[in-house]
Amino acid sequence: MTRITTLRHRFRTLHESGCFVLPNPWDRGSARWLAGHGHVALATTSSGCAWSLGRPDGGMTRGEVLDHLREMVAATDLPVNADFENGFGADPAAVAESVRMAVDTGVAGLSIEDSTGQPDHPLFDLDVAVGRLRAARAAIDATGGDTLLVGRAENFFVGRPDLDDTLVRLKAYAEAGADCLYAPGIRTREQIAAVVAAVAPKPVNLLIGWASDLTMDDIAALGVRRVSVGGALARSAWGGFMRAARGLSEGRFDGFADAAPGAELNAFFAGPPSST
Repeated sequence: MTRITTLRHRFRTLHESGCFVLPNPWDRGSARWLAGHGHVALATTSSGCAWSLGRPDGGMTRGEVLDHLREMVAATDLPVNADFENGFGADPAAVAESVRMAVDTGVAGLSIEDSTGQPDHPLFDLDVAVGRLRAARAAIDATGGDTLLVGRAENFFVGRPDLDDTLVRLKAYAEAGADCLYAPGIRTREQIAAVVAAVAPKPVNLLIGWASDLTMDDIAALGVRRVSVGGALARSAWGGFMRAARGLSEGRFDGFADAAPGAELNAFFAGPPSST
């Protein structure tokens, strides 16, 4: 098998049982560091990458995102799941074209959101959203079908926290061919359990992008297969930078107290990229 085929097979196997963390690096360095510290797969973060370019989340072009995906796939020997936003196309044909391009980057999985980016109509109508997922499924199948497709219901992220509608959408996306389902923004045990039950036996991704009292054992017991953190690692890095920078503007240097030692970073990055 080729390297990419092997990574995709490994990624699918991870979804068959248990629960794993899928952290979200935003550049080559953060990807290498995570790969070198015990993680089994990675996911990109549209927000983290956009911020590193001085853009808001959603402010990158399709070409820029595809270039980023190639860089992240090349950075380590871990499977990479692509945060592919809404597929860079309103209609099924455009989504299919984008998905074919994303698969060509070598990602092991990719997610398609049902958000429109329009404040007055933030979610695609269900029939349109399902058509877009079916187009993504067909595009993946035409390439061999081994790239994992994640269907995302963005209700809680776009200010429409309707659990019933979220469940209807996730069920429809599962029937349309999504391999894994994702409702970013749900937080309570009851919400999580409802999502897992609605799409069973297909696996569910849970976002934990905030301080939470849930442990991995708790999450696994609820039936979740994987946990991602979205832009939380990037936001944590930005938080440290902003605190230190604000201190500098006030004539203080105490913001460097928790800075990573340069010698430790140099020693880590001087070694070969971690492989598994």
